[in-house]
Amino acid sequence: VQLQASGGGLVQAGGSLRLSCAASGRILSSSIMGWFRQAPGKEREFVAFIRWSTGATRYDDSVKGRFTISKDSAKNTVHLQMNSLKPEDTAVYYCARTSQYSTAIGDYRFWGQGTLVTVSS
Repeated sequence: VQLQASGGGLVQAGGSLRLSCAASGRILSSSIMGWFRQAPGKEREFVAFIRWSTGATRYDDSVKGRFTISKDSAKNTVHLQMNSLKPEDTAVYYCARTSQYSTAIGDYRFWGQGTLVTVSS
């Protein structure tokens, strides 16, 4: 399964963006679909994930209440709605897939190419 992330761009602080991650094939029900981000000069970090079978979600504390992850099973797509964006949200955002209930980067085997989000102050 190949993952294609899109939706990044330039937005002012307080604004919103919606990222999408489209899978080239059917996403298995056992999958966990995650979003990660990597800011300039920093390590890649977990943002959110959704369990494909149940829709259960988990968020990093830094985005809780501002970001919402969702899925469209019919289109094999995962979305990340980002509201109340802050300059510190500036990063390349990646979607990824794992079969493990995990936020650890090393547990995600399949990765998309990333989409850049820039939040200006």
